[in-house]
Amino acid sequence: MLFLMQLAVNKGKGRLMNVMSVLVIRCGALGDLICSTSVIDAVKRQFGESTVIDYVCSPGPGSLFSLDHRVNKVYGLKHGKVPVWLSTDKRKIVRTSKETAYDILINFGSGKQFKSLVDSIHAKTKVGFHCGKIDIPGGLHMVEGLKCVLRGLIDEDNLTKAAPSIMGSPVAAMKEKYGLKDRYIVLSPSNSHHSRNTMNHRAWRDDHWVELMHMLSEDVQVVLVGSRGEERFFNALKPYPASVVDLVGKTSLADLIGVVDGARGLISTDTGTAHMASATNTDVFALIGPTPAHETGPYQSPINTVHIISKHLPCSPCYKTEVMSNCQDNRCMTEISAIDVYDRVKSSCLV
Repeated sequence: MLFLMQLAVNKGKGRLMNVMSVLVIRCGALGDLICSTSVIDAVKRQFGESTVIDYVCSPGPGSLFSLDHRVNKVYGLKHGKVPVWLSTDKRKIVRTSKETAYDILINFGSGKQFKSLVDSIHAKTKVGFHCGKIDIPGGLHMVEGLKCVLRGLIDEDNLTKAAPSIMGSPVAAMKEKYGLKDRYIVLSPSNSHHSRNTMNHRAWRDDHWVELMHMLSEDVQVVLVGSRGEERFFNALKPYPASVVDLVGKTSLADLIGVVDGARGLISTDTGTAHMASATNTDVFALIGPTPAHETGPYQSPINTVHIISKHLPCSPCYKTEVMSNCQDNRCMTEISAIDVYDRVKSSCLV
């Protein structure tokens, strides 16, 4: 009996002694973390469903895994640039790995601030950035680029089948909790760049959002979503049509996943909720101008539907270039009309 108890629990750390253990490092924005979840599927296929997967990620986006039974433990890393010896978060990760070494460390963090952490973590095998040479061809989608990191560790067939996937609150419970109908469309007008003092080149015009909201509300229930602290941005879109369900700042990340999962479609700019929709196989309509949709937009898998709505101007994409720095009219986004989006949504998921 004592032997069985020792086999089941490894020093109280929640890792099985005779089961493969993997630590994944992926810090950054919500969309970055969602894209990295393709590794979960790949690892489980390769090493078995019982494989224990822990994650190192930014604290806010890390709540993505609050209801995900596939992820054993999440380490929140708030200040990535602080050296290991000064970081309580990093020392905790290293100390845990010293007590029981991971079988595999997968590092998706390319920044130099991750090197000392990767070097300090105890793992039998280390792959990824700062673990040897990585060949990632240019022009790949972020998800495919992360798969390149796993080559040599994961069989090609398992890599090909892997795609981002996430788990949130049950759809039926979300419909009851928030008064949602069987058919509804989610609008996610904000993005993380709204808080910056410079022009938000990813944004769509407020009046376009208002026009679209009113058109859609004549056909289907419209649900507005946004993060806590973004209420000021949404004031410019008010007053909403009476039928609109306002969930701005009112959902946990797990509930938001459930709301998106149950929707007929989600409309957004290039932001985290677009990746959320693609990872739950909800039709996503992404309004994209300056960013390269084929690299950083919502991921197109064999089982989801991604609609990229773009004007395809000659100057696009221009993200983080001198062209974008000198752009004053943001034509690639402003010239997308509300009727352009409405027609695409109506013909695709409101028939």
